[in-house]
Amino acid sequence: MQIILLERIAKLGQMGDTVRVRDGYARNYLLPQGKALRANKANLERFERERAQLEARNLERKSEAEAVASKLDGETLVMIRSAGETGQLYGSVSTRDIADGLTAAGFTVARNQVELRSPIKTIGIHTVQIQLHPEVEVSVAVNVARSEDEATRQAAGEDLTTPEQDVFEFEEDEEEVEGAEEGTEAAEDAPVEDEA
Repeated sequence: MQIILLERIAKLGQMGDTVRVRDGYARNYLLPQGKALRANKANLERFERERAQLEARNLERKSEAEAVASKLDGETLVMIRSAGETGQLYGSVSTRDIADGLTAAGFTVARNQVELRSPIKTIGIHTVQIQLHPEVEVSVAVNVARSEDEATRQAAGEDLTTPEQDVFEFEEDEEEVEGAEEGTEAAEDAPVEDEA
């Protein structure tokens, strides 16, 4: 299906571009979200009439997103989760959890703005991209830990994913070692009796 883009869409094109996309993508996502129009003569004329308004609205949204991005850039979000000894979470941290955490921190972020390739399933500090606008993206650090104390230790650079191993040092008593050596020497010197 041929469509006219009403805003910049990653890997597709800029505002005003006429592109061909799959029918389902256009019908189910681009058209209902107001991100595109069907490419026909009437819609092309409508786009040209409204182009200045669309560009002004896009510029306004972009400047708002940049203002939020300047505050959000470098932000660290702490998520407390249950995990095993190896650092494997019993659940996972999803886009909804990150969006809720950022909202609780005072930022307005929808879960579809959080770009997470796969759910976070281990403790540690993970970098997550937040798409505030098609042209504005910011990175946020998500510190996943079992407790607040662990989160502070991880933030300081300590690696909590490696299991702690106890190291035992054995001190051998010299007297016991000498006594054991004498006992073996005595056993070696003893005559061997023949059994008849």
